[in-house]
Amino acid sequence: MNPETVRPDSSDYIAAEVEQPEVIEVNNGGTKLLLPSDSPTESSNAQWKQYGERVATFLQTLPGYVTRFFAENKGPLGTIALIVGSLVTVKLILALLDALDDIPLIAPTLELIGIGYTAWFIYRYLLTAPNRQELSDQVKSLKNQILGTDS
Repeated sequence: MNPETVRPDSSDYIAAEVEQPEVIEVNNGGTKLLLPSDSPTESSNAQWKQYGERVATFLQTLPGYVTRFFAENKGPLGTIALIVGSLVTVKLILALLDALDDIPLIAPTLELIGIGYTAWFIYRYLLTAPNRQELSDQVKSLKNQILGTDS
């Protein structure tokens, strides 16, 4: 048998680089120790970037999937999916708020923020007539943008 005919073509293989761990030399009283480095390698950073890109791509295409799903399923299946999705979302939000409430000083801090924002809103929009008119105009503008009518 001719070795030339048995050997596969080198273009059939993909060369893979094997990265060796970074090694640090430590001179300990005349004895050299080789220790692996504690710093993260570039390959792990590249892997995290790759995972991040995949997640970003998925999140960018997710609204298209949802829109397509509800465009194709306008009947009872779409309604049931919308109801179940809404219930899951509400349940997750309530669980998140409950978890935040268990953290010390978070609940009182959020209460103070809410009281402060309410006081600012009253001062900014409700004390004088021109400011109330400005708020009314903003609400009408928002309503027209949402409903698409000029009423």
